[in-house]
Amino acid sequence: MIQDIYPKRLCNEFVPQAEPWKDDIIIFAKGNTLMVGGVPGELRFPVRQDITTNSLEYQYLFSLEGQGVYYALKENMEPLPGFSYLTLREIRYQMMGPRDYMYAAYTAWHLICWYKDNSFCGRCGHGTYHSEKERALVCTECGHTIYPRIIPAVIVGVTDGDRLLMTKYANREMSFYALVAGFTEIGETLEECVAREVMEETGLRVKNIRYYKSQPWGSVQDLLMGFYCDVDGDPTIRIDRNELKEGVWVARQDIQGQKDDWSLTHHMMMTFKEGKEPK
Repeated sequence: MIQDIYPKRLCNEFVPQAEPWKDDIIIFAKGNTLMVGGVPGELRFPVRQDITTNSLEYQYLFSLEGQGVYYALKENMEPLPGFSYLTLREIRYQMMGPRDYMYAAYTAWHLICWYKDNSFCGRCGHGTYHSEKERALVCTECGHTIYPRIIPAVIVGVTDGDRLLMTKYANREMSFYALVAGFTEIGETLEECVAREVMEETGLRVKNIRYYKSQPWGSVQDLLMGFYCDVDGDPTIRIDRNELKEGVWVARQDIQGQKDDWSLTHHMMMTFKEGKEPK
């Protein structure tokens, strides 16, 4: 999966008042895009020594194997020579790695969205400033402290013997299959979320819900938690056309994965295909 970068390591410890060195990575954002360069398999980001102006401000994000990663606090920066702005989806399917830089891109995007979304206090409407003691934003007026938001969501592998329920989202340009997924609601356990999402999207009841593993997925600022479960009773699929355009049972040996092995969804499909899912 995208976070599996061992022996390299992404360290998200907050470092106050950090300043970028010449070889540290600088992340520029423009709308829903990030500035990147390179060729497929050799994604790269600008580093501090690529930038000639000294007028930019930088916010420390995290380090990647000791190399600092900073967010340039400037919107609409023109692309540097050899770089262009791409969405995360374009970065994933056009640049295709390396995995550690892909993980850095998704994690940086999560933090950048949080910073942008909380420029103003949600309680009183005044501006916020960066805390110097922890990763937080603080209101200049009422002192309200805002911490990074992480949204819990589930990915569900619904099984019927040697068949896996595979779906395609409605209103999305995706040719490959995925699994049932959804966000956890307030006052709901993860297991309740699994049962509700499966019922809402496919009309199926489930049992034997068991946790598999998790994945940070910064494109939508969430933490994905994977579960397998068994269909309970009638296996007839009745899809919600507002959520899905297709839902099918696929035999274990016929499962085809996604274009890369970075997502928890792909990992769960391949794990079931190999007969290694938790029972």
